[in-house]
Amino acid sequence: MTDRTGTAEPNRLERRKARTRAALITAAQAFIATGRSNAPILEITQAADVGMGSFYNHFQSREDLLRAAVEEALEMHGAVLDTLTEGIEDPAEVFAQSFRLTGRMHRRIPTSSKVLLNNGLILIGSEKGLAPRARRDIEAAARAGRFRTSDAELSMTIVAGAALCLGQLLHDHPDRDDAAATDQVTEDLLRMFGLSADEARDICSRPLPSLDDVFARGDAA
Repeated sequence: MTDRTGTAEPNRLERRKARTRAALITAAQAFIATGRSNAPILEITQAADVGMGSFYNHFQSREDLLRAAVEEALEMHGAVLDTLTEGIEDPAEVFAQSFRLTGRMHRRIPTSSKVLLNNGLILIGSEKGLAPRARRDIEAAARAGRFRTSDAELSMTIVAGAALCLGQLLHDHPDRDDAAATDQVTEDLLRMFGLSADEARDICSRPLPSLDDVFARGDAA
């Protein structure tokens, strides 16, 4: 079957397989978020409402599924950042907007946030999600003379650590204003990179695009 553009549509079996895989990923992320990465496969399949036999049509082991669940969370995070920083020319502002959005996502998508927090070392070394984008933006800002840094990799590690610690703080203290806390940390990072206090405050006071709009459109799927 093809659509009006002549592109083949996924058949019923492919759609069912995609739903099954997505259900397993979602269930695995919920277990990771609650610190239960060692849950038996049977328990994960029951939570996903998927038969045990179907599990092995998609994953070779529990570890394979857990790895995919973390990668999916990183991919979603990266997709949101790419969508919501598109068109910004100043690399310093791109960096700041990405970090400010990341801080707000800890509360907006708590399960994915906790998946990443429980896999902090993977986040820092991954080629997906915040880390590679932070490194790219730091390097671009340094080339443009906006940031002062002699080691983008080391700077990115500091940024990733700040993002993780901030996320944990926001989960541990649900009464804390996540936007204010995130913007303060972002200001501090911008000042660390050489921006003046006034400019850092100005960049962090600029309006942000809505995360709700992105999730409503399904851009981060």
